[in-house]
Amino acid sequence: MSTKPPPVESFGAAPHERPVPRISIHAFCEFPDTGAALQRAGGDRRLSKAHLQVQLGGVNAAIEHYNGQITPNLLIVETKLNGADALNELDLLAEVCDPATKVVVVGRVNDVELYRELMRRGASEYLVAPLEPLQLIEVISGLYLDPGASPIGRVIAVVGARGGAGSSTLSHNIGWCIAEELHINPTLVDLDLPFGTVGLDFNDEASQGVSDALNAPERLDDVLLDRLLLKRGDHLSLFTAPAALERDYDAVPESYEAVIDAVRQTTPCVILDLPHGWQPWIKATLLAADDVVIVATPDLTSLRNAKNIIELVKNARPNDTPPRLVINQVGMPKRPEIPSKDFAETMGIDPSAIIAFEPALFGQAANNGQMVIELAPKAPVSESVRRLCRLLTGRTMQGTAGRSSASIFSFLKGKKQA
Repeated sequence: MSTKPPPVESFGAAPHERPVPRISIHAFCEFPDTGAALQRAGGDRRLSKAHLQVQLGGVNAAIEHYNGQITPNLLIVETKLNGADALNELDLLAEVCDPATKVVVVGRVNDVELYRELMRRGASEYLVAPLEPLQLIEVISGLYLDPGASPIGRVIAVVGARGGAGSSTLSHNIGWCIAEELHINPTLVDLDLPFGTVGLDFNDEASQGVSDALNAPERLDDVLLDRLLLKRGDHLSLFTAPAALERDYDAVPESYEAVIDAVRQTTPCVILDLPHGWQPWIKATLLAADDVVIVATPDLTSLRNAKNIIELVKNARPNDTPPRLVINQVGMPKRPEIPSKDFAETMGIDPSAIIAFEPALFGQAANNGQMVIELAPKAPVSESVRRLCRLLTGRTMQGTAGRSSASIFSFLKGKKQA
């Protein structure tokens, strides 16, 4: 009897998560609420490369503006007319539109006949106001999505609120768990170039992999990427850092973006092990990820830093899931701690995992080149990692369906306080 795990359904980013290319988008709105929705959509990370201009005036303003001028890649116009009047107005717009311009029409009436006639006349989409930013993002992304394009991977960025918070160790355990217990094919990318520990933690040699890719991102095709990655088991790939100090690492933010984009074209899940710091590329990478995990220890420095990062991420990504908080190293003997519930209340979000201070377990795993779930699969720490992976992927592990879903605070009950 075969023990091979059954295949799982595909995993990756949703089609609208693919960033919109560098296009020009002009919008002419009749009502302020439509303009406000467009402005909120334009501030989204998925439209960061596009250039959006929004103004009032509707179809008539667009006709006057483009009389004798080149129209943009995408034109969004709002009409307050219905039926034949709306069609006549839009026919006048067609006379000043370049053939390559895509046109999205926004109306106030859910009129199926108007929709069909607009499609027949070449409009790209008809939307009924009021609009939501995510709805607009999905529509715009869909207009520029190649039907034959392969799915892209979901990017999970893991960062520590302070040095020594354990974000690297946690990201490595997340990668192993997603690969070995969920049977998804993740790539773990070590972006701490001088001090990265992916090679050490997996008992593999550090390589120039990530550094070589950053130096020439334009050369990073599927063949080169396959040569630079290290394979660990059937599912997990490692993109290790040099962990050397004899050279400077000064790649520009665009290089990091290009490398991450290349990796997500080839794998359904990308886990970024980010160093603790705040260089421009770290901030840009964090804000561009599909999911953000912030690892903090229960002390005042982590409290301040985690709160600052969470507020920045939430404000910059209003259309995304809030960042996930992990409180790590809880219960360290003789160390004053902020109680986990108080820590979470200050953050304004519930922690996705609370991980106990287990230096012997983590130390032995590191010395063995193993992950904690490999070494102690039934330990509470291992279950905390599994719970986090289930939240990040929306998947259930085999054999966990009947397992208790007790509160993440439950292991603290009865624990002797230092």
